[in-house]
Amino acid sequence: MSPGSAGRWDRFRAAVERRLSVDRRALAALRVALGLLLLVDLLLRSRALVAHYTDRGVLPRPALREVYGPLADISLHALSGGVALQVALFALAGLAALALTAGYRTRLAAVVSWLLLVSLHARNPLVLNAGDSVLRRLLFWGLFLPLGGTWSVDAFTGERDTSDRNGTVVGVATAALLVQVVLVYALNAVIKLRGEAWPSGTAVRYVLGIDHLTVLLGDALAGYPALLEPLARGWLVLLVLSPLLLVLTGRPRALLAAAFAAGHLGMALTLRLGPFPFVSIAALLPFLPPRMWDMAGRRLRGVVSAARRGRIERALRRVTVPLPRESTLSDRLRTVDRRVAPVVVAALLVAVLLWNAVSIGVAPAPAEVRDASEEYRWDMFAPEPRRTDGWYVAPATLPSGERVDAWNGGSVSWGPPPDTATTFPSHRWLVYLLDLRRPGGAPLRDDFGAYLCDRWAARHDSRPTDVSVVYVERPVVLDGPTETRRVDLGTYRCPAE
Repeated sequence: MSPGSAGRWDRFRAAVERRLSVDRRALAALRVALGLLLLVDLLLRSRALVAHYTDRGVLPRPALREVYGPLADISLHALSGGVALQVALFALAGLAALALTAGYRTRLAAVVSWLLLVSLHARNPLVLNAGDSVLRRLLFWGLFLPLGGTWSVDAFTGERDTSDRNGTVVGVATAALLVQVVLVYALNAVIKLRGEAWPSGTAVRYVLGIDHLTVLLGDALAGYPALLEPLARGWLVLLVLSPLLLVLTGRPRALLAAAFAAGHLGMALTLRLGPFPFVSIAALLPFLPPRMWDMAGRRLRGVVSAARRGRIERALRRVTVPLPRESTLSDRLRTVDRRVAPVVVAALLVAVLLWNAVSIGVAPAPAEVRDASEEYRWDMFAPEPRRTDGWYVAPATLPSGERVDAWNGGSVSWGPPPDTATTFPSHRWLVYLLDLRRPGGAPLRDDFGAYLCDRWAARHDSRPTDVSVVYVERPVVLDGPTETRRVDLGTYRCPAE
């Protein structure tokens, strides 16, 4: 290779490394964010622990195996249908998330957190959304990165090699982490451009017209269509520009990442999307340049004096259990890990790229693979937003002949509720019930009926003889009145106790 060619190659490699490098403090911030998100997610899920994760709920293990097959085999949560195992696994996941947040035995905490998260998701896929998929992937790529290299108990106590704590990390794993985030945006842009609502600017009006999705500022913004059209086009433009997150560096990259974060914050303030906006904001942290973390570090040092930092480090060393001395075998395993991990990550990254290419139809694949990839592609509100709103009514007959609503309580009413969102107790329930009305949810409707029978009997002195499940569907019309129609999802005969 001539000197000129070598020089060009060195400049090209330096340019690529600069764009694929991640500041160690950004990885630490991502670790803390992932740990906190896991903790909050567990707390929110625990409100419906019996309903969503036991055999007394809406998806007993026989139904899970019948509909989802292999997923039941990879879920620790599916080893038992009782409450005790779920409580124990939730508690273990909470401890692992706390350790991950603090950066204590970070690699082990991340591995345990990821395994339990996969197991939890496999136990009830009906309550998952895109935010869960992103969280699972961020945590997976984090397994191959030094998440505990700084701002952690491991770093404070010197249990890990923390030389160059303020430096950057670059490699196949950082590339996978950054590419994963951009893939979500870029593929969603491709799918949105195939529809009409987003390019025309009407998409956000349709989204905010779905009453069971809108929260907080969403109801107020729905009344300003002149504002919503530029918002829809602006978000589409951002999605189209998302590959620039891998091209830009420094302040321009930070500004683009901040624009995406602002968009996700807007989603959180207007729509009921579960963890998705917050996981997406966390995913943008690795794109922030070292200058941002230098500023954050100076502010942190200003808040915590040197003397106080010293006391914190001494306290952490006293309460932290020291790691056993490294053995020769451990050293060899660490060397193998350093050599093998990049190869594994590179292969997985290629697989992810191919899978996503198949999902949007730009790469050939067998029909079964293509159908599976399309089912799990990044198509949030794309190519068109949903054009229907609705709520559930569950007329039940009591032994006395009285008719009650086994889902909402009280007497049966078919009219629109004052706030449709209140008929869905949580985002997880919303996702589950929307899946139930689709054709794929038909095999699970009897299980929901059985759950309603048992729930009513547990809360009242009588047990229904039967329960019907009806979805009252209302089209989202931008201008003009709408009419509802009842979608009958079946009637379940409640067995006598």
